[in-house]
Amino acid sequence: MEYFPIPVAKLIEEFSKLPGIGKKTAQRLAFHVLDMNNEDATNLAKSIVYAKKNIKYCSICSNLTDKDPCIICSSQRRKRDVICVIEDPRDMVAMERTKEFNGLYHVLHGSISPMEGVGPEDIKIKELLHRIQKEPVEEVILATNSTIEGEATAMYISKLLKPMGIKVTRIAYGLPVGGDLEYADEVTLSKALEGRREI
Repeated sequence: MEYFPIPVAKLIEEFSKLPGIGKKTAQRLAFHVLDMNNEDATNLAKSIVYAKKNIKYCSICSNLTDKDPCIICSSQRRKRDVICVIEDPRDMVAMERTKEFNGLYHVLHGSISPMEGVGPEDIKIKELLHRIQKEPVEEVILATNSTIEGEATAMYISKLLKPMGIKVTRIAYGLPVGGDLEYADEVTLSKALEGRREI
């Protein structure tokens, strides 16, 4: 970093703080920004500040939004008695792309991970329980990731919801379309068998 002028070194340092960005990529991004014309660079900086200033959590589902409640929670066309619980706002985008789900969401913003010091109180489980007590909910779909942390989170939430008499389901996991059985690991294959359905 000592080879770069201070403003460039600072820009590289800030880019390297982003997830998945190493020193080389941070340098490439910094030099790309420096090569941009002033208007494009200013627009990039303004859009970062604008997003930070205007994005907040939806007071109902905890998704990222610029309007409260968010467009999904305020939509009258969605089923209000089914909630799909997801870990991350990006998961909602993936679910919406399928055009198969027409209920509401609840974003946890993480999963239970004792190894990383993340407990149930560190994610939006309490908000989910509060919401279920206020609204008539028939089914909660647990769509957390198929990881140890995601499975633990799903089991924890399921144990909390079962006594409330709410139908709790888990999305099926298994083989991707176009995937070969010989390349699938044991966990994926067992999940595919568990999630089988009659045809």
